[in-house]
Amino acid sequence: MGSCFSTTKVSGANGNAPSITTTAVNFHFGNRRAAASKPGATKQEVPPNNPQKTRETNKAQKQSQQNIKNSSKKPTGVIPCGKRTDFGYDKDFDKRYTIGKLLGHGQFGYTYVAIDKSNGDRVAVKRIEKNKMVLPIAVEDVKREVKILKALAGHENVVHFYNAFEDDSYVYLLWSKLCEGGELLDRILSKKDSRYTEKDAAIVVRQMLKVAAECHLHGFVHRDMKPENFLFKSPKEDSPLKATDFGLSDFIRPGKKFQDIVGSAYYVAPEVLKRKSGPESDVWSIGVITYILLCGRRPFWDKTEDGIFKEVLRNKPDFRRKPWPGISNPAKDFVKKLLMKDPRARLTAAQAL
Repeated sequence: MGSCFSTTKVSGANGNAPSITTTAVNFHFGNRRAAASKPGATKQEVPPNNPQKTRETNKAQKQSQQNIKNSSKKPTGVIPCGKRTDFGYDKDFDKRYTIGKLLGHGQFGYTYVAIDKSNGDRVAVKRIEKNKMVLPIAVEDVKREVKILKALAGHENVVHFYNAFEDDSYVYLLWSKLCEGGELLDRILSKKDSRYTEKDAAIVVRQMLKVAAECHLHGFVHRDMKPENFLFKSPKEDSPLKATDFGLSDFIRPGKKFQDIVGSAYYVAPEVLKRKSGPESDVWSIGVITYILLCGRRPFWDKTEDGIFKEVLRNKPDFRRKPWPGISNPAKDFVKKLLMKDPRARLTAAQAL
């Protein structure tokens, strides 16, 4: 992929599509655990001209968002739910760790700083309430997420999963290192005109593609690639990028397709909306992020959910308005290959690398 980007600095943005700092409509749909009443707030995908103000304004709105599940999966047999659930995980979390400040919350739980009582190390822990797991599918989702995190253990661009714990009330998913460099979204907004140079964008995109390729190699799809789900290990400019939040990830067999609609509206692939998606949908989402990195605007935008989906299904990204005339042809061609409407014609993650 590195050869697809020159070192040309991208130029200023304008045109009809709002910039990346314009008020966004945030839709996170297809949450498998929504029926189990998991916390439903997600971070604003693309803040407005005053990011801090909009994050505060939209906090209440996000908490009221409803997540919709259209899963075709039906666990067989009787699976205990709620506090009756025994996952078989270690049960000594309280003896080993102290819960600290809240870092954030999303579809599936609350994430905190945790302090290791033995050495004082600070780690990250996602706490999921068992009482909210009122459906068997919610239990299966937790087990699947842990399985996926273990499969990716050791990958340089994935948050380092350490262990899973449980007690009578909660499941705890523990990461051995805190990522203290902030989200990719925040890093984008800190750039001039909310854009990266081609050289810097190539470094970021390559790391995302490596994650997608690793997921697909193990037979599963992330299904929610977006800037909020990539964290920097440290505030340094050359900090590695780490993928997080595999709560919507799912295994898929060769030749099979997902029939449920999941993801985040601005990054959702057309085949997801058509209910026949596979690993290619991750590449589409990375293509959307790449477009944003280079020009500071979304390739598909509207004020409503239906409008966004129509844009994704019917229209092509705009490569005519500034700054695209100043961006190299190899970079433009690369983005176009990631955003092919037909998933069969789209680059795979491995090919894009």
